[in-house]
Formats: sequence, structure tokens, C-alpha cells
Amino acid sequence: MMAIPAGFSPQEYLALEHENAIRHEYRQGLVYAMASGSDDHSRIAINFLTALNLHLRDGTCQFFSGDVKVNYADDFFYYPDAFVTCNPRDREDRYVKRYPKLITEVLSPSTTDFDRGDKFKDYALLASLEEYVLIDQDIMQVECRYPIDDQRWETTIYTIGEQVTLKSINLELPIEELYRGTSIA
Repeated sequence: MMAIPAGFSPQEYLALEHENAIRHEYRQGLVYAMASGSDDHSRIAINFLTALNLHLRDGTCQFFSGDVKVNYADDFFYYPDAFVTCNPRDREDRYVKRYPKLITEVLSPSTTDFDRGDKFKDYALLASLEEYVLIDQDIMQVECRYPIDDQRWETTIYTIGEQVTLKSINLELPIEELYRGTSIA
């Protein structure tokens, strides 16, 4: 990921995003242009969002794709591939959500280390977050992380033939459903 060379305040970043057709993420004063994804990345995200839609459609929770930002204080504004919020306070702003309970990232070769490392540490600051899901686009593998306490997270890894359990929203689905229509299936 390449930062735009300048320090930005959160307010300057939000003004840039409002006026720009290209999406950017913000982290601690730096702004990063979002790279485009592969066809498998897109298909996995669509399959995941479809499962969320079928599961959550009649409930009070909302889910979003990579077009809506997740924010924590002045630290970051990210566009997760998918996330779920059930907090009514997240209905106040149409562009930024602050209380997600589940966040999902589809791993790309250029973002895997960041998604597993610093981005995860940032997301872990969200007191509302109950689950962080990483879906690999190169092999059939889903990693679900759950907070045990303020400092530790438990990880469950699912592979071919297994049911992926999303504890935060009480959803189980065959891992193959996430990879339907991809080069991996």
C-alpha cells in the first residue's frame, strides 16, 4: 500500500473522500489509495454478502460492502470488504459506521500482511467488535478471530469441507459457498 505524501487530519481526509471518485483509506494521518481486486476477490465478497443478506434480511442488524467506512476516533477510516453492525447509533451517519460487531476482509497478496497485522490491531480497538474474519482468495481457508479479553483473541481456521461458524451473528455455512464461482472451487 502506498501512502499519498502528506499529513491529513481526519476532517481533510473526509473532505477528500467526499469529492473523489477513487476510494482511500486513512490511518494516523496518512491516506492510502485503494487498489482494485481480482475476480476471485470480488466473487468471494459477493458470496459472503449474499449469505449475510439471506441471514440478516429480517433482523435489526445491517450489513455493508466495501463502500461504507468503519472508523475509530481519529485513528482510522477503513473500507472493509464486508461488515455487520447492530448498533442503532450506526444509523446516524450514512457514510461512516463506528460500532461494527463483525468485520470481514478478503485477503489479497498486496494487503495480507496489513490485514493480519496493523489493520487487525486497529480494528481490535473497537469495543463493539466481536469477530474479525479473514477469507483467503488463493486457497480455501477462512480465519475467524474472537476476543477473549481486552488483550487476547482466539483464532479458528476453517478449510475445505468444513462449516464456517460466525459466532457474532449466529451463522453457519459451508466454506464451499464462499468460494462458489471462483477459480478455487
